[in-house]
Amino acid sequence: MSLIAHDINEVEKRMRASLDALKREFSGLRTGRASANLLDPVHVMVYGARMPLNQVATVSVPEPRMISVQVWDRSNVTAVDKGIREANLGLNPIMDGQILRLPIPSLTADRRQELVKLAHKYAEQSKVAVRNVRREAMDLLKKLEKDGKMSQDDHRGHSEKVQELTDRIIKEVDSTLVTKEAEIQKV
Repeated sequence: MSLIAHDINEVEKRMRASLDALKREFSGLRTGRASANLLDPVHVMVYGARMPLNQVATVSVPEPRMISVQVWDRSNVTAVDKGIREANLGLNPIMDGQILRLPIPSLTADRRQELVKLAHKYAEQSKVAVRNVRREAMDLLKKLEKDGKMSQDDHRGHSEKVQELTDRIIKEVDSTLVTKEAEIQKV
């Protein structure tokens, strides 16, 4: 019986991981406000390899509509500038010595709609991941019942727990999406 409780805790942990991944994806969506996470997808070609921006520079947010990137090695400033431009984030760095300043332009209505669609896509991917975890858990419960390691009543009870957990996590995904959508739409 404790094995099943352990498995349900594992199922919850895996479902929560997909919710956390969704929150990380959402943190990278630009909403018109500056966020250091906005530059997470940026990779820079330096020292003969592609490296994440945070391994060659310090990213900070000195004011609500500005991101500052302090490049550690002066020889990498142009590579960082190029990497930010190529990341297709709609940002145009302004070079100031070893510091790149990135003013955050306000979003157009079309861009807001694109971001909302992207947020919905991320949320749907998260829901699919949660449902896949649910399916795997249900398959395990069926196998345990079939192998005689669990009674029908136990199977039904644990299946209900897994379904309740799935419903709760899906609701959290939906509420996270609603919050992010409101944040994107806010002018």
